[in-house]
Amino acid sequence: MPKGVFQVPPAKNEPVLSYAPGTPERAELKKQLKAYRSVEMDIPMIIGGEEIRTGKKVSIHPPHEIKHCLGHYHQGDEAHVHQAIDAALKARSKWAEMSWEHRASIFLKAADLLAGPYRQKINAATMLGQSKTAFQAEIDSACEFADFLRFNVQYMTQIYSDQPTSAKDIWNRVEYRPLEGFVFALTPFNFTSIAGNLPSAPAMMGNTVVWKPSKTAVYSAHIIMEIFREAGLPDGVINLIFASGPVVAREVFDHPDFAGFHFTGSTEVFQSIWKTIGENIHRYKTYPRIVGETGGKDFIIAHKSCNAQEVATAIVRGAFEYQGQKCSAASRAYMPASRWEEINNEVQAQLAELKMGPPEDFRNFMNAVIDEPSFDKLESVIKEAEQHPEAKVIAGGGCDKSVGYFIEPTIILTTNPHYRTMEEELFGPVLTIYVYDDLKYDETLDVLDKTSIYGLTGAVFAKDRYIIEKTARRLVNAAGNFYINDKPTGAVVGQQPFGGARGSGTNDKAGSLLNMMRWVSPRTIKENFVPPRDFNYPFMAEE
Repeated sequence: MPKGVFQVPPAKNEPVLSYAPGTPERAELKKQLKAYRSVEMDIPMIIGGEEIRTGKKVSIHPPHEIKHCLGHYHQGDEAHVHQAIDAALKARSKWAEMSWEHRASIFLKAADLLAGPYRQKINAATMLGQSKTAFQAEIDSACEFADFLRFNVQYMTQIYSDQPTSAKDIWNRVEYRPLEGFVFALTPFNFTSIAGNLPSAPAMMGNTVVWKPSKTAVYSAHIIMEIFREAGLPDGVINLIFASGPVVAREVFDHPDFAGFHFTGSTEVFQSIWKTIGENIHRYKTYPRIVGETGGKDFIIAHKSCNAQEVATAIVRGAFEYQGQKCSAASRAYMPASRWEEINNEVQAQLAELKMGPPEDFRNFMNAVIDEPSFDKLESVIKEAEQHPEAKVIAGGGCDKSVGYFIEPTIILTTNPHYRTMEEELFGPVLTIYVYDDLKYDETLDVLDKTSIYGLTGAVFAKDRYIIEKTARRLVNAAGNFYINDKPTGAVVGQQPFGGARGSGTNDKAGSLLNMMRWVSPRTIKENFVPPRDFNYPFMAEE
């Protein structure tokens, strides 16, 4: 068999298409949206390469049009979780032994399928199933997902090429083995790219995976799995299951071969699972790798030297794109009193032009929140603010679920920097603003830093470079992704590795070499070409 030290194609970010009127991609996407709306998908689990249909069907409805049915998925149970674990363990040896360049080829092909023939399929599925605009779907499900796959292949080769030095007569080398067991990937609804990355990153490094997507993102998960299979992913390497969270957790975290957990979701769920893993640590053959990106209470702080229009645009885009359902979405802001009126006028002017409705209407900037529990929680918070003496709703506040789960972009102004909506993650289109005395900028930085348990993203707006430097230094632990004169959302793979610490996760930076390193267990090999044949050392000789 021919051998070589292979160079993978250099990773480049997938260009984002515009979907402007008259463009071919706009016409193709609208055609695909119409096609998906005209049929009801029957979505099976995929375990060991087999399509598993249980007959226990759960219907899927667009969050923005709850009376329309997109299809059904087949609900699984404990037996299917066991089956998925068994399939992963059965596939493990052969997959781990496959030459790395063939694993790379599979995921590079998947990236090209995403960017090519599947582009509008994955975009349309994300738009309909998760209520995203064409642009938000494009930057997520097509471009970022392709970027994850391509850059992770590049990071994989960098890891494998990192080798130790060798002394005379010795050859040292390191093997980057996959983990001993299976990896469990639990993925969120809000980013299709994350749903694809969490199972594929460990798989790329030679691991086999049990994957449970969010029940509100099964529609796009089905397309992801279709892409992986067409790209040539062997049976059992990634096993897609639709059992309930508690059922999956019991089976996965009790299993002795559980070796890794790749997660994006709420802080509460992650902490609960971490506790379960700790309580079960004696059951496992190895210490499991735990990688999680969780919540955020992401901030914007403006200094009096800021540009008001730039701040206002960052507020509108940062807080309300994809209905604020991004881990990185701006949900609290600190505005200087001397500039507040100017900033507020600009925000109100932009909000007056903003349209909300179904994603199939490309004029809309916002769509619906993901489901009824989310809607009900957000509506409750808004109604509470309308009655609270420390809060005032100064924009939006309207909530309507008669057709879909629509919540207007809402801004709450508070006199208390520790008001509930300044501290709690809401995961919706609700931003709370606190106006501070210009002379108390330093005190406000302290308040900001200590207000929430999270440390994911944040932004400062200022023209004064001394202020920018001071703010970046003072808030060094407040955000794993820190932005200067930019909104705190929109991290790009290969450019801004994403993740935070504190209550926001393990900060293993999705889309970076750091994350990929978590899915290997290195073995050092020392080969001695001229082994000693006498136990004596020179220092032991007689004078």
